[in-house]
Amino acid sequence: MQIDNLFYKFYYKWWKNIDKPILILVGLLFAIGLFFSLVSTSLIASDKLDTNSYFFFFKHLIYVLMGIIIIFIFSSLETNKLLKYSIILFFISILSLVLVPIIGVEVKGSKRWIDLFFLPRFQPIEVLKPFLVIILAIILCNNKLNIVAKYLFSAFLISIVSLLLIIQPDIGQTLLVVFSWAVLIFTSGINIYFLFAIFLLGSFLLAYLIVYVPKFDYIQGRIFSFFNRETGSHNFQSDKAIDSITSGGFFGKGIGEGTLKNRVPEAHTDYIISVISEEFGIISIMLILFLFLTLIYMVFKKIRFENDDMIKLILIGSISLILMQATIHIGVNIRLLPTTGMTLPFLSYGGSSIISTSILAGIILNLTKRNVN
Repeated sequence: MQIDNLFYKFYYKWWKNIDKPILILVGLLFAIGLFFSLVSTSLIASDKLDTNSYFFFFKHLIYVLMGIIIIFIFSSLETNKLLKYSIILFFISILSLVLVPIIGVEVKGSKRWIDLFFLPRFQPIEVLKPFLVIILAIILCNNKLNIVAKYLFSAFLISIVSLLLIIQPDIGQTLLVVFSWAVLIFTSGINIYFLFAIFLLGSFLLAYLIVYVPKFDYIQGRIFSFFNRETGSHNFQSDKAIDSITSGGFFGKGIGEGTLKNRVPEAHTDYIISVISEEFGIISIMLILFLFLTLIYMVFKKIRFENDDMIKLILIGSISLILMQATIHIGVNIRLLPTTGMTLPFLSYGGSSIISTSILAGIILNLTKRNVN
């Protein structure tokens, strides 16, 4: 009898209601990431650190398995419980972000990680982003607040998060969360001129930081190098990435045949696209882009028929985070954007990144499922 009840809960409360095309796409993207990790990217990282050839692959596999569990948990919750738990997890995540400057671990000049003895090292902003989207959507859809209060309250919240990220410093993630907020307030019906004024103010503040604050000299150098390819001193990563992409051509050199991939820095994380392209060709990148665009199309198709404004905002914010992060990653790899560290959702190695993407996927699957009893 208990087995029958368990099967009923699983089948009717999850499997029967879940949006299977979106679930299949999410699973496919994770599987592609594992495949490339097995045959290429993890081997490069292992060689550079002189560890077991499949050390990073097995860690990647563990993170993905954790991600699958997270997706199942978040997608199986009732909507009211999802919102309730998200609020609690938001405050825990924002607290961990506040602690980064105090107890954080510095890696390559940036203090972005927390390393607690009872937890693996993680990046708090990655955990925070999905819940930040939900909190912003709740604020913007709160009927007890007038429209000015909604925008000011949400702007105050995003300013606090941005300030904590700038201190680290992490300009890439700062731009990502500000972009997600801009998408949400634009979707909620803000006056376009007011949004443009916010954009100008944000651009001015960012320019001031880059030009006048010594801590951000490296960003000034990256921007200068981006527009001055021959004389710039921050082009090493992007140059090696584009060399790897062009070397592979349209169809690639084949599994294990890449000759330039070992020269690409962070080949298993921030520059995974360039390594994939060398061995599997530009056609593989086109396929990955197609899968991302299909996922985005499916989510927006669901949004079109959703009547609840808050759910609409959460879905738009969640898929926008995935879209923007993928755009930045690919843009940096093909030299359309200045160098910045940004993983590719679903595919790149990295525990915090995979957990963050899994939470977003779980939220999306939760809010797009049917309600069949």
